[in-house]
Amino acid sequence: MSIRRIGRHLLEHRWRLRRIFPPQALARIEQAIKSGEATHSGEVRFVVEGALDGAPLFRNQPARERALDIFSQLRIWDTAHNNGVLIYLLLADRDVEIVADRGINARVGTAGWERICREMETDFRAGNFERGVIKGIEAVSRELATYFPRSGSGSNELPDTPVVM
Repeated sequence: MSIRRIGRHLLEHRWRLRRIFPPQALARIEQAIKSGEATHSGEVRFVVEGALDGAPLFRNQPARERALDIFSQLRIWDTAHNNGVLIYLLLADRDVEIVADRGINARVGTAGWERICREMETDFRAGNFERGVIKGIEAVSRELATYFPRSGSGSNELPDTPVVM
């Protein structure tokens, strides 16, 4: 366990999270998810966590492992066509992870998700968090529309509201 990482997580304040993602930005992110889901039958969730605390921090849980836990907790894997996708941002580690259910992951693959993450991180490094998230949602939605296009009215299986932890 790195003292530096613990320090980053202990010093990451909620005010920074609220400053980077104010209610208006979260509303625009939610709208981007709704717009994207109008083009495909998949489900997209966005979760931002300022910092780890408690057990995840002291277990030195990597961002990828934390994203897998959240994917499970939010039951993103429980969609009819196994095409749920989580975009997870851990601000203290400056890390973005995409976790996709087996139906869509088998088609896009790790390299495809990593490419989207790297594009998002380019915007994040420039301080454009909202734009990076929305571009990531749009890229994920394009992949879902390619392999799981919308047919009929469909149902929204998961909430579109971003989760702030």
